[in-house]
Amino acid sequence: MNFIVRHSNQLSTLAKIIDLRYEVLRQPWKQSRESATDLQESECINAYIEKDNKVIACGRLQVNGPGLGQVRYMAVKQPYQGKGLGKLILLNLEQSALIMKLHTIELQARENAVAFYASLGYQTEEKTFKLWDLIQHYRMVKKLG
Repeated sequence: MNFIVRHSNQLSTLAKIIDLRYEVLRQPWKQSRESATDLQESECINAYIEKDNKVIACGRLQVNGPGLGQVRYMAVKQPYQGKGLGKLILLNLEQSALIMKLHTIELQARENAVAFYASLGYQTEEKTFKLWDLIQHYRMVKKLG
């Protein structure tokens, strides 16, 4: 099955993206839907993959400074995990970063995702915070180009 990565900040699509973020990244830890978004959405690139009019994978690229981007809110719906959709989203965001003249991407990886990001060239820089005192995160960085 071929999947196409799209970008959108349109409110109806963004609502479906936030729904997926909530389902995968927040709901299992009894966090609010509001914690799956922030006030920067309109300034960011939201990449997503849709199937049957439902978002099944997503990720976001935001600019954090000159030449520096950050990937956030990477999520893949449970039945589609391990099928390469996260990789498609991440590579698409990296291409967008290059177009935007960003030369470094950073992210905060959950402990269970460190190997995934490492397989795509991200280097662990430091152990950072423990989200909700439960989920250890690591700052990872990749130089582009």
